[in-house]
Amino acid sequence: MPASRSSLVAASLALLLGGCAVGPNYHGAPQVAAGEKAFQRADAASTAVSEPVAQWWTVLDDPLLTRLIDETLAGNPGVEGARARVREARAALRQQRAAGLPSTGADAAYLRTANVASLLGSGQSGGSGGSGSSSSSSSSSSGSSGGGLNLYVVGFDASWELDIFGGNRRAVEGASAALDASEASVADAIVSLTAEVAQSYIQLCDARQRLALTQQNIDIESRLVDLMKARRAGGAATDLDVIRIVNQLDTTRSQVPALNAIISEQLNRLAALTAQAPGALDAQLARVGTVPAPPASTNIGDPASLLRRRPDIRVAERRLAQQTAAIGQNIAAEFPKVDLLGTVGFAATHPEDLFNNGNFTYLAGPLLQWTPWDFGRIRARVAQARSARDEAEANYRQTVLNALADAETSLARYGQQRDAVTILGRARASAEEAYRLTEIRLRGGTAATTDVLDADTRRNQADLSYQQALAELTQDYVALQKSLGLGWTRPAGG
Repeated sequence: MPASRSSLVAASLALLLGGCAVGPNYHGAPQVAAGEKAFQRADAASTAVSEPVAQWWTVLDDPLLTRLIDETLAGNPGVEGARARVREARAALRQQRAAGLPSTGADAAYLRTANVASLLGSGQSGGSGGSGSSSSSSSSSSGSSGGGLNLYVVGFDASWELDIFGGNRRAVEGASAALDASEASVADAIVSLTAEVAQSYIQLCDARQRLALTQQNIDIESRLVDLMKARRAGGAATDLDVIRIVNQLDTTRSQVPALNAIISEQLNRLAALTAQAPGALDAQLARVGTVPAPPASTNIGDPASLLRRRPDIRVAERRLAQQTAAIGQNIAAEFPKVDLLGTVGFAATHPEDLFNNGNFTYLAGPLLQWTPWDFGRIRARVAQARSARDEAEANYRQTVLNALADAETSLARYGQQRDAVTILGRARASAEEAYRLTEIRLRGGTAATTDVLDADTRRNQADLSYQQALAELTQDYVALQKSLGLGWTRPAGG
C-alpha cells in the first residue's frame, strides 16, 4: 500500500475512534442551597465551626464503646454486604471497559457432506450387479468415500465495534459512577452503624443506672411504708396515709420490669450489630459504666463541608451522573454501528493437508448495522433515560435539603437538651441541699424520720431525672454526629 494511502487510512481511523460522544456531558450536580457559611440553629456556647472529628466516638472517651464499634465495623453483615456490592460494581466497570476492546475466538470443525441422489443410486446399483458399483467408485473424489466429502476446518476470528458515537464510552461513564455510588454506600452504612451502636450502648448504660436508682427508691419507700404502718399502729397516721405510701412503692416497683426489658433488648441489639449471637455480650456488658457525657464544645464545621462529607449526598450525586451517561448511551443506539470483522483459517479434505499454504483462507472488512425504522423504540428508551435523569436530579435536590434540615434539627435539639440538663442539674443540687437540711432538722429534733426519707426520695428522683436528661443529651450528640455525616474516613488518595 502506498505511503499516502496508509496515512489516509490511519487518519480516517483516528477520526472515527476519536469522535465525540453523543448525549449531554455531566458537569456536576446543581446547586441546591444558597451556600450559607454557618448553621442557623447552632449554639455558639457549645459548638465550634472547626472541622469535626471523623471518629467522633473517641471524643466520648469510653473504651468499651470504642471496642464495640470496632467489632461492628469488622464483622457486621450490613457492612460486608455493602462492600460486596462495591466489588460487584467494580467488576461491572471492568466488563464495560472490556466491551470496547476487540473480541476474539477460535473454532475447529469436521464436516462430512454427501449427495443424497448419489447415495440412493449407490444403493440401487448394489442390487443389480458390479458394473454400476464400479462406475460409482471411479467417480468418487479423492477426499470422499461412498459419494461423500470430508472437510476439516480450523480458524480464528476477531471483531471490534468502533465506538464512533460514544455509546460504550457513556456506558463506562455510567458504570464508573455506579461504582462511586457503591463506595459511598459503604460509607453511609458505616455512618448509620456507628451511630446505632452508640445509641444502643447509651440506652444500655442509662437503663442500668436508672435501675440502680429505682432500686434505691424502692428501698427508701419500703422503709417509709414500715414507718407509716408503725405510726398508724400508734395512732399518728391513718389507713389512707399507709395506702398512699404503698401505692407509691408499687408504682416505683412497676418500673423495674420495663428497665430489665430495655437492658435485654439492648444486649441483644449490640450482639446482632457486632455479628454475634444473643447473650454473647452479657458477661462483657454486665457492668457498664455511666453514660458518657459529650464534650463541652463540639466541632460541627459548616454547611458546605457537610454537603461534601455526607455519603448519602454523594450517592445521590453519583446516581445523577450515572443517569446522565445513560442518555448518551441510548442516543448512540440511534446511529449506525460499524464493526471491523476478520477471520483466518485453513480448510482441507485431508487432515495432513490442513496447514498447506494453498488451503489458507482469510476474510476482513467492515460491517455496517443500522436500524433507521424501529417504530420509535430507541426514541422511547431515550425519553425514559431523560426522565430517569430528571428523577435523579430531583432526588439529589431532596437529599441535600433533607441533610441540611437533619443537621439543623439535630443542632437545635442538642442545644435545647443542654439547657434542660443545666436546669435539672440545679434541681438536683437543690434536692441534695433539701435532704441535707432535713437531716440537720432530724438531729435537732424538729423533723421526723419520715421527713428525711421523703427528702431522700425526692433527691433520688432528682438524680433519676438528671440521669435521663444526660442520657438524652448524649443521644442527641450521637444524632448530631450522624446528621453531619461523620463516622467514616476517606481512604488515602480518595
